[in-house]
Amino acid sequence: MKEKKAINVEVGARIQRSRERAGLTQDALAERVGLEPKSLSAIERGVVGASLSTLKAICVSLHVSSDALLFGTGGENDPRALTAMLSRLTPRQFAIAEDMLKKLLEAFETKEA
Repeated sequence: MKEKKAINVEVGARIQRSRERAGLTQDALAERVGLEPKSLSAIERGVVGASLSTLKAICVSLHVSSDALLFGTGGENDPRALTAMLSRLTPRQFAIAEDMLKKLLEAFETKEA
């Protein structure tokens, strides 16, 4: 039996945590990225590594950076994760998100005063 590579186990565990945080099942994520569920399961368990195209599709589907999956950086409160999500928006969507964030921050300032 082939021994698992440490990098595959680490990345697979990060993919699983990110998928669970996103509230997706393996079946749902597998469908989004064009994999069979058992292939995604093998990646999450570290049995196999993900190809670059699969890793990219997972990042896009889960709205996480590749750094988060590869290096474990960009935890839940890391602004880089938010930046990655915002960078995928159209200019119109970005303007809406920016307006909402400004209003949210104003509301926070009012409550703290």
